[in-house]
Amino acid sequence: LGGEQRDVATVDVDEMRTSNVASIHVRWKHVGGWNGKDASSKRAVRARSVRSRSVEDDVLRVVFSEEEVHCRTAELGRMLAESLADKEPLILGVLTGGFMFAADLVRQMRPCPPGTTIKFVKASSYGTGTVSSKQVQLSGIEDSNIAGRNVLVVEDIVDTGLTLTKVREYLLERGAKSVTIVVLLDKKERREVPVPVDHIGFVCPDEFVVGFGLDYAEEYRTLSYIGVLKPEVYS
Repeated sequence: LGGEQRDVATVDVDEMRTSNVASIHVRWKHVGGWNGKDASSKRAVRARSVRSRSVEDDVLRVVFSEEEVHCRTAELGRMLAESLADKEPLILGVLTGGFMFAADLVRQMRPCPPGTTIKFVKASSYGTGTVSSKQVQLSGIEDSNIAGRNVLVVEDIVDTGLTLTKVREYLLERGAKSVTIVVLLDKKERREVPVPVDHIGFVCPDEFVVGFGLDYAEEYRTLSYIGVLKPEVYS
């Protein structure tokens, strides 16, 4: 950009796919100041190559189909609606992976127990890797009224048990009357600490799975099924 003052850059991306090559053409429009501070803090322009494939291409095989996940979620929802009928439950979805399971599960809790409320807690232990970092961080429910509540924790997967152990201990320390845990997937081979899981959707093979909320590096969550990610994607 030389010594000129530039404030705003517009990027035109013209994809020309020939032999899987994407050609990106950038045109700068001169309208005023550009400096290192703007580039680092606002990240005004980031050129990124565009995928010529879909995320489904990264899935080695489907482990649990969309229909299987839906049917099992419906079964769990009916069971929980009955067991929590007079409990006025606080349903606590664990983000980010548990958002899809939690949303589908509560809609299957029929009839919905009177007094049901819903909250979400942000729990993180993976970052961008495929193995838990073991450093679990919780946020989002610091101001929530937990004392005296019957809490239903909804999680996508339990493997080491570290995340759910921390969530459970936190809730009991805050005065929860009871804590019930439901998970969609249980990867038993990875368990490092014992954690009482009350309801399990499926026992999961000891492979890196994605879909239906589960991710790798924040991708693949939107898949409607659960599948094994190809090793070359993360190796």
